[in-house]
Order: sequence, then C-alpha cells, then structure tokens
Amino acid sequence: MQMPDQTHPLKIGTRGSPLALAQAYETRDRLMAAHGLAEAAFEVVVIKTTGDKVLDRALKEIGGKGLFTREIEEALSSGAIDIAVHSMKDMPTVQPGGLILDCLLPREDVRDAFVSRQVGSIHELPQGAVVGSSSLRRRAQLANRRPDLKLVEFRGNVQTRLGKLDDGVAVATFLAMAGLNRLGMADVASSAIEPEEMLPALAQGAIGIERREADDRVAALLAPIHHAPTGMRLAAERSFLKTLDGSCETPIAGLALIEGDRLWLRGEILRPDGSDAIRGEIRGALSEGAEIGDTLARQLMAEAPKDFFDWR
Repeated sequence: MQMPDQTHPLKIGTRGSPLALAQAYETRDRLMAAHGLAEAAFEVVVIKTTGDKVLDRALKEIGGKGLFTREIEEALSSGAIDIAVHSMKDMPTVQPGGLILDCLLPREDVRDAFVSRQVGSIHELPQGAVVGSSSLRRRAQLANRRPDLKLVEFRGNVQTRLGKLDDGVAVATFLAMAGLNRLGMADVASSAIEPEEMLPALAQGAIGIERREADDRVAALLAPIHHAPTGMRLAAERSFLKTLDGSCETPIAGLALIEGDRLWLRGEILRPDGSDAIRGEIRGALSEGAEIGDTLARQLMAEAPKDFFDWR
C-alpha cells in the first residue's frame, strides 16, 4: 500500500469552524499514530458549506441536514480531497452514489450541555425565560418539558452563541458536551444534561470519515482507526433515523448503549411545538443494530396519533 507523504499528502476535507478543524486534526493525528506518518503527509482542506454561509435563517428553511455536507461530498467525489471528516449528527442517512462512510472514531460524551451566564440548569430557568437554540430537536424537547419558556432561533458556532448570551439575546442555550470537550472548553457548560432527562441527537458525539467507495488504498489507511463499538451503536441510531425519515425538520432523539453483548436503544419523536412526545426502548443483539433501530422506529410510528406527522 502506498503511504501518503509530503509530496503526495492525504487531503482531509472539513468545514472551517474551530470544532470541525479540531475533528479533522484528531483524524489526522490518529492516522499518523496508526501508520507512523509525519504531519507533512496530510493536508487539511477547508470547504465552506451552505450551512456555514447562510446564518440568518433556520436550517429547516434552507434545506436540512445536507447543508453541512453537500459541498464537501462534491469535493470528495471529484477527487479534490481524499477523505471527508463529519460530525455524524449532521449526516444524512444515505450517502451520494460512489461514497461510503465506514470509519468512525471513538465516541465522545453524548450529552447536551446547558449553557447560561445566569442559572445552572433547565429547572432553574425562571418562568418565561428566553432560551436560544437552532436545533428543532432541542426546542421541541424543551417546549415539551417547559412550555412556559420563550424559544428563539440561535445559530452559529460555539463562540458566536456564547457571544449572543453575553449580549443578552437569551438567558440560556444548548451545545454538545462532545464539541466543548474537543475544544478544551468543557467549563463553558453550566451543567451536562443526562439522557434520562433529555435524549441527545442521534449520533451526537461521533466523528465519521467518508471516502470514495472504490478507493481501496484509503480504505486500508482508515481501517486501523475505525472504532467498532461506536459503529455498532450508530448502526442502531442511524437505522432508527432512516426509518423515521429524519432530517433537520424532524424532532427525533435517541441513544444506543452497549450492555455486555446486548444493545439498548432508546428513542423519542416529538411534534415540533413540543405538544406531544412518544418514547420507547428496545434491546437486542450487538450484531442486529440496523434491525433494532428499524423495529423501534416502526413501533413509535404505530403508537403515534394519525395526525402526528401532518407537519412534515
């Protein structure tokens, strides 16, 4: 197998936010360690996506999950980059033709972070407090639990959202603990929200590496850094999402955990206004992640009122 070197570096495509770059560097460093390669054998290529360019409108208004991946995948398909590093919670459940996502790094903390300059948790928020979030899932979950709160759109990277808090746009917001940890900013969180209180986004905390399906050299390079337990968990979560046809317009949450030789999946679907939520859980064999996710999704859809999905 021909290894990348300074003359022919492996080109790693990524978004340009501090978090996206941290994930790209983590991928590079794991590849360096796995193959004994120098930093010069890699080139990080920053690609601006539609989701990064349009910050004044809600994601559901401009196209859903593909907003953070489309331009990067086009560069991968064309050969401009060799691999693409993604936050898995941003990834559609189906890849474009010729591309495959079969390498996952060890998963970080899956929990949501509650962030406020004034209070320490959701329960401490005063009646009618303004809370900012760009996540339809978080907004629906919060409206379901605290219908008194006023929810406002809150987009941008970690630094932008913290600036909005400082400016008094909202009393609190949410981030992912995984992102804060990767940025060395865990102290920003006022508290971490346990999954028992609020299930996270499906695949939250996981980094995926996409490649061209026919590129056997890159497949061999990535194989040693794939984390199989994360792959098993995400097989269930992404199957659950796929069956529900989840997107940025769909409030869906879920989390798979490994218990010995078994997989435990919890899932939740909500109306966007938080007025109704349907939850369930299922257990099965580690090797049956896709079947487990599909089964739970169908169970929740069967329990939902006939008009539950009329907002789609």
